[in-house]
Amino acid sequence: MKRKLTMIQAITEAMDQKMAEDSRTMLLGEDIGVNGGVFRATENLLQKYGQNRVVDTPLAESGIIGAAIGLAMNGMIPVVEIQFLAFIYPGFEQIVSHAARMRYRTRGHYNVPLVVRTPYGAGIRGPELHAESVESFFAHVPGLKVVVPSNPYEAKGLLIAAMEDPDPVIFLEPTKLYRAFKEEVPEEMYREPIGKAKVVREGNDLSIFAWGAMLRVADDAAKQIEREQGISCEVVDLRTIYPLDRDTIVSSVKKTGRAMVVHEAHKTMGVGAEIISVINDEALIYLKAPVKRVTGFDVPVPQFSIEDDYMPTPSRVMNGILETVTY
Repeated sequence: MKRKLTMIQAITEAMDQKMAEDSRTMLLGEDIGVNGGVFRATENLLQKYGQNRVVDTPLAESGIIGAAIGLAMNGMIPVVEIQFLAFIYPGFEQIVSHAARMRYRTRGHYNVPLVVRTPYGAGIRGPELHAESVESFFAHVPGLKVVVPSNPYEAKGLLIAAMEDPDPVIFLEPTKLYRAFKEEVPEEMYREPIGKAKVVREGNDLSIFAWGAMLRVADDAAKQIEREQGISCEVVDLRTIYPLDRDTIVSSVKKTGRAMVVHEAHKTMGVGAEIISVINDEALIYLKAPVKRVTGFDVPVPQFSIEDDYMPTPSRVMNGILETVTY
């Protein structure tokens, strides 16, 4: 049975169903209990599962993640909520130095089945520390998986898969999409594979790679330019930015001969650069034009009046498509 849910509802349902199925699953975070989380992702779960499994923590990200690592190493499946991605920095050392390395450090004797959920991204009229896209920080760290859903269906399936993964997963939730639209989501539990991209629109003239909130921007641009210019774009939702699905990236570029990456994060050292490297390594001779990037700028996310000028838009993406196709 399917119902139409928002992304935040799909995320709540994923946690609820997994907690009902597996008593080891527990939640930790600031204001997630009585208040149900800053975006209400954990609403009513305290009443349903009690304070031993939905834990309101102090305002101390390092302590939250450190405690979750210990819990994970001792048989629990902790799901941590960090209120905004840029609030994670005090806990960054715990993630990079301990969660990501524990399996390697102990030669496989211990693993850390930990999920760190956090909203991220601009477009919500929040201060810059509430709007950053710094996914490349985590994609650079061996031992971490970095997952970014682009719609309610993907959010539920990927989050369930993340909670069942034996290794730590950074689960980035595009804040702008939390309540932006509804989509049919199966009522039963299901999994979407981590590390596997998805072609959401078939095309022949150019491949567009995107994730999170930028997937809709890329798809809207692809629809419009096909309608107005007859240019056929293939749109690929990466879904996981570490590990990257190199096979799907390369296969798409070999098919179309042109490529573009759309991401909200800063351009310099962004995930887009790694995608271009994959293309150059494995599909260079198929390229008819240089790979184009449409991204945010190398500045902090600006204040409200010019925030929209920072974000990639369908118009910017369409201009990039035209430049690449007519190169």
